Amino acid sequence: MAVIQVLLPQFGMGMKDAQIVAWRKKPGDRVASGEILVEVEAAKSIIEVPSPTDGELLEILVNEGDVVEVRAAIAHLRTD
Repeated sequence: MAVIQVLLPQFGMGMKDAQIVAWRKKPGDRVASGEILVEVEAAKSIIEVPSPTDGELLEILVNEGDVVEVRAAIAHLRTD
């Protein structure tokens, strides 16, 4: 098992940041690869960010309402 960072992906060439709208999971929750972790708003669109791997959500690093730069760490996952 390893701990990995979940990074805010870049959804478009001009995207520099996004606002965290709603976390769908909380620390301690099990997640499957591709399962939605969080909703973010970028360029007036709501985008769902999936889990990159199976595991457990250990820690949320940013709060709902926060604006986060692309490729910034938003959470930690422990992999299976």
